[in-house]
Amino acid sequence: MKTHFAYTIFLFFPLFVFSQTNFDLEKSKVKWTGKKITNASHWGHINFTKADITFDGDAISTGNFIVDMTSISVDDISGGGKNRLESHLKDDDFFSVDKFNNAELEILKKSEMIDNKYLVDANLTIKGITNPITFEMTQVEDGSYRAILIFDRSKYNVQYRSGSFFENLGDRLILDDVELEVTLVK
Repeated sequence: MKTHFAYTIFLFFPLFVFSQTNFDLEKSKVKWTGKKITNASHWGHINFTKADITFDGDAISTGNFIVDMTSISVDDISGGGKNRLESHLKDDDFFSVDKFNNAELEILKKSEMIDNKYLVDANLTIKGITNPITFEMTQVEDGSYRAILIFDRSKYNVQYRSGSFFENLGDRLILDDVELEVTLVK
């Protein structure tokens, strides 16, 4: 009888240790910002199609996030300029959305909380190309999570006006680093 009881507890113990958080995909957002060498910038949003984190106690054990690249918006301008830039970002010069309509972030290993922040190691896949990325994520008072990720677009073959691919661009150069401000809402 004791063996059976112990075995039953062992089987159900993971239910108490691991918990999965599925986020509200309508409220959770990714804000992107791209900058030119002149400090001019554009920004907009991309929508999640999946956002899951599994916790092991206070640590993140796994996570998977997928964004719909066809949803990329430009929010700092309006009218024809907005429409042209959104179309351009979806073209092969940038994110080749017709061929690669999703981008994905996969958390690689357990992330412990230190000083109220998680240091997260992950793989980021854009245009079918995967590279490692490290970033900090914090839980805020309302229960949501926030992170700022900076990725080098040249590592994902996003070439348009990149100094990594072209010379003598002058003030037309667009910086390779793209900032993603992520808000995950339960």
